[in-house]
Formats: sequence, structure tokens, C-alpha cells
Amino acid sequence: MSWLEANWKLSVMRGVLGIVFGIVAMVWPVETLVTLVVLWGIWALVDGISALAGAFRAEGGLATTVLALTGVLALVVAFFAIFRPGMTGTALTWLLGIWLIVRGVIDAVATIAGYLPGSKLLSFLGAGLSIVAGVIFVANPGGAAVAVAFWVGLIALLWGVVFLVVGLITRSKLDDAQPVAPATA
Repeated sequence: MSWLEANWKLSVMRGVLGIVFGIVAMVWPVETLVTLVVLWGIWALVDGISALAGAFRAEGGLATTVLALTGVLALVVAFFAIFRPGMTGTALTWLLGIWLIVRGVIDAVATIAGYLPGSKLLSFLGAGLSIVAGVIFVANPGGAAVAVAFWVGLIALLWGVVFLVVGLITRSKLDDAQPVAPATA
């Protein structure tokens, strides 16, 4: 089996999975958000356990302290993400909102000072959009988190369609390129 023959099948499979995930995420954005937060919590749990294991194996000193603190912090975050995913999602949305506001202000100041290349109008527009999105996230973190889950679903759906179409086009080109066996009488 050639690379192209295998690749079209993988593209179609990725496309179908993306479409299914996208539809599920858009139909059930709250459940999708909770699932993503819990999965992130499981990752943080494994990360925390790994960091603590590294702290016990370290030679001591600063490396041990940093690994131990990182491990404990990851375990606390994991606990909240797994057992209180709604609260964790809201907290993450708050952090994202604050980051967007700060980033927008920094970009606006950098544009005024002339540090950002390109169009000042587009730089101000980007800064303004960051600030507005940040304010929306901070003002309504629960709704914003659900909206993010919906948008992740929409993006997954669109990427799924792209992969599906690419796979089918590749398959079609392979069919066109296949030599036709001569008919036997």
C-alpha cells in the first residue's frame, strides 16, 4: 500500500472524527466543556504525580523544591478540574479574559509607541477586539466558556469537512491514476 493510498483513508477518518466531535461539541457545549476540563484535570494529575516522583529522585536543592511545588500545585489543580469542572472552567475563563484585556492594552500601547509593524489601524483593531473579548469573558465567564466549547466544535467540524474532502479528492485522483487492466476475451 503506497503512502497516498493510506493517506486518503487517514484523511477521511480524521474528517469523519472531526465532524462527529464538532457536532457533539456544538450540540452539547456544556458537556463538552466539562469533559475537556476533566480530561485536562487528568493530565494535570499525571503531571503532578510525575513532578513529585521527580522531586523524590532529584539530588536536592532548588530542583527538588521546584519539582515538589510544581507537583503539589498540579495535584491541587487536578483535584478541582476533576471534581469541580464547572468552577475550574469558570476560573480558566476568567484568566483568559484577564489575559485578553492585558494583551489588548499592551498591543494598543505598542501600536501608539510604534513598536508593532504594519497597519496601525489593524493593530488597533486587533487590540480592541482582544479587550472586548476579554471584557465579555470576565463579565460572563460561564457563558463565555460554553461559547468557547461551541466555537471549538465549529472549528473541529470545519476542519473535519476539509480533511474529508481532501481524502475523497485524493482517493478520486488515485482511482484516475490506476492503470486499467486489459480485458480478456
